[in-house]
Amino acid sequence: MTNAPASASGSDSSYLQIQNIVKDFGGYKAVNNVSLDIAKGEIFALLGSSGCGKTTLLRMLAGFETPTSGRIILNGQDLSGLPPYDRPLNMMFQSYALFPHLSVWENIAFGLKRDGLPKDQVGERVDAMLKLVQLGKFAQRKPHQLSGGQQQRVALARSLAKQPQLLLLDEPLGALDKKLREQTQIELVNIIEQVGVTCVMVTHDQEEAMTMASRVAVMSEGRFLQVGSPSDVYETPQTRFVADFIGNVNLMEGTVEVDEADHVVIGSPDCKHYVGHGITGTLGMPVTVALRPEKIHVSRNKPADDFNTAQGTIEEMSYFGSFTVYRIKLPSGQMLKVSMANTVRQRDDELTWGDSVWAHWSRSAHVVLTQ
Repeated sequence: MTNAPASASGSDSSYLQIQNIVKDFGGYKAVNNVSLDIAKGEIFALLGSSGCGKTTLLRMLAGFETPTSGRIILNGQDLSGLPPYDRPLNMMFQSYALFPHLSVWENIAFGLKRDGLPKDQVGERVDAMLKLVQLGKFAQRKPHQLSGGQQQRVALARSLAKQPQLLLLDEPLGALDKKLREQTQIELVNIIEQVGVTCVMVTHDQEEAMTMASRVAVMSEGRFLQVGSPSDVYETPQTRFVADFIGNVNLMEGTVEVDEADHVVIGSPDCKHYVGHGITGTLGMPVTVALRPEKIHVSRNKPADDFNTAQGTIEEMSYFGSFTVYRIKLPSGQMLKVSMANTVRQRDDELTWGDSVWAHWSRSAHVVLTQ
């Protein structure tokens, strides 16, 4: 990604510019020369497993860590050398960090009072935030009298009260249980979009990133492996790591047997893959075919097409209500994971353990990975 020069005021498409940032801890590069432009009003997610560098990068944005080299520019202002309290941003932590002895109203007002905002403006701003997060009737409660989801909204209201140019979220829903986390994701996005604040969030939860963010950066070992919309990263991963990290995937090794401009054929131990587009490769080159479980169909009868078809035996199956997951053992010993929607209450040809079946998929279902 190329770096546009910082203008006096910044542009909407490069409102936040991360330019060649490196963070070296005694020879270990936790963040290794990453560059990124984030648009004004965008919700951007840094996604990766523990130790990939995402939290270190967020802490450099906040001012809690100093980059070894590189620049961070927000709305045309170089943040280098600015302490956290002088940066036009706010950070919401996973623990929420609410003051237990203060009421909800006082928690939200705390930062505004510290900044010396006039009393009437503090009241107006706090009341507006309470209305935004729909907690007006809980204004005089203490944090321990609220549910986890309500505490999370108080923390968000406090972060937004100072009208930051940038909102940083560190595992924002990590303290909530799964069901509440799913409910709160959309709620949180709606509040952030209502305010129009630019947001960078860190998460290891891929569903959270895919649900909340307009764009995602997948990080590993201090670098960005892929940056794009959730659908781009899921449907067209660029590396094995990204394909395997985002969602479920079947990875099948093979070699290029036909290499044409409009299609390729890849031979693998259990089948021949016909891919309906060209790739950057050569005949005989080893590649990996990535195939999502939900793009595979299963039937008892052999399909007419000899391509994109594999025969196997159902070794395991798990019923999840709206869909069933099958694990099909192929002749090579590889297990093929298939996810099929349960569109009818009862099937006449119900599949079960031990059945011999055919798995098949379309010519546009898979992605060819060369790295």
